[in-house]
Amino acid sequence: MSNQINIEKMSLAEKIELMEELWKTISTSTDYSPPSWHKGELKKRMLAVSEGKAVYTDWKQAKKEIRREIYNDPDS
Repeated sequence: MSNQINIEKMSLAEKIELMEELWKTISTSTDYSPPSWHKGELKKRMLAVSEGKAVYTDWKQAKKEIRREIYNDPDS
């Protein structure tokens, strides 16, 4: 069974929602393994945090900030 999606006609919010759903199914798949470059990127970011050059943000808060920026919604 094939589902046809016309991405060009989707709103930005719909595209983001679709991406989130796709990622949810991919990341929980037993066949998925992240690309090798992820390990290097994670080490780089952890080093930046340990050196005080970056800080961690709670994922719930990060999504809220991203949505606020994308939708220009101060109440997000």
